[in-house]
Amino acid sequence: MSQVHPPELSLTERDRRWARVRAMMREQHLKALLVAGFRSREMYESYLSDDYNEGCVLFPLEGDPVVITWAHLRVMRARWSEERGHKLWINDYRVATNGQAVAEWFKDLHLDQETLGVVGLTSQAPTEAYGAIPANFWLQLTESLPKAQFKDVSELFSHLMLVKSAEELGQIRYAAHAAEVACEVVAKLAKPGVGEEKIFAHASMAMLEFGIGLRYPALVMNSGPATLSWGPPRWSTRGERPRVLQRGDLLQTELMPMCGNQEVQVQMTVALDPIDVINQGCEKVARQSYDAGIKALRPGITFQELVAAMEEPLKTSGHWAYTPLVHSISPHFLAGRSQVNTEKLNLGVTFMGKPSAPIRKAVIEPGMVFAFEPNACWESHRVNIGGTVVVTADGCEELNRIPCHVTHV
Repeated sequence: MSQVHPPELSLTERDRRWARVRAMMREQHLKALLVAGFRSREMYESYLSDDYNEGCVLFPLEGDPVVITWAHLRVMRARWSEERGHKLWINDYRVATNGQAVAEWFKDLHLDQETLGVVGLTSQAPTEAYGAIPANFWLQLTESLPKAQFKDVSELFSHLMLVKSAEELGQIRYAAHAAEVACEVVAKLAKPGVGEEKIFAHASMAMLEFGIGLRYPALVMNSGPATLSWGPPRWSTRGERPRVLQRGDLLQTELMPMCGNQEVQVQMTVALDPIDVINQGCEKVARQSYDAGIKALRPGITFQELVAAMEEPLKTSGHWAYTPLVHSISPHFLAGRSQVNTEKLNLGVTFMGKPSAPIRKAVIEPGMVFAFEPNACWESHRVNIGGTVVVTADGCEELNRIPCHVTHV
């Protein structure tokens, strides 16, 4: 019998979420919502269903919501979970293989001439720069509802998700502990002569043994003495030989476990000493940025004020940041990208049109959760550290320890 018990969410938590969403709908004069799941990284539908079925949730202002999925096997999967004692948040699961079929639900409820909200059409989370709703589905749906008024509320919906309840924080803490254990595994395995694939496999197993999932792309990993390569290992998506660690390397990996749909991210860096002077400087600045953020983070400040505090070490040292210094999680919505010391930066990358990086405003509240990811770069050298931080009533609480420093071996 399994001894793993990830924290489950109650129907009280369901009712809290539904009430918050319906309050937003009334403010926006919406009669119903279509909340995308599909293949989105953030799986927005799970906020309403506590489930992810690669479809969407149809959520009326009044009445019972419906889960839409793409195949009957996803319905049977939910029923099997219920048979084993896990109460479903939504009882009505239906299969629809196109947008025309989904339009019939709106027509049956006489909502086909109303103002309808959409979540996921213009979402801008990582990997969702093009939105989270398939074009074919959207064309079929809108052509079948020519008199409906559609209003994208992705940003408002994401704001609702930012402040966590006690139950959600329980899942955050569980995922953060899984990440910490995986960091211990990485620290023990990272030695000269070890292949990236072995570390990837064992770190993944350490997290999965908690009975939870991994957010796409599960692990970001890179190794070498100096490189700006970042993302899923190249060998995970093509026939390419994984790199073998050597003295002087930095092994850098981003771990993304999630309990329910509550994700955490940690930035685990191992230095196979001796590392060069430039990497030592990047390490120092990254940690200074982390400390500045922890000192600044408290309720009442704006997200941009937090980012500005974390930028100060970059300003004084001349370093720059490759990825956000900090961002919200579940959803990955507020992104603290820095432009400090990038005026003359040329990475040799061709952009078609102007880069799109929306700057969103938010006042920080207790219960928000952030992934601290301070990173400092010099030329092609980069050091990235950080972990999960929860905003408390009078400051913040750090849930991770190991990845918040470079581990030297």
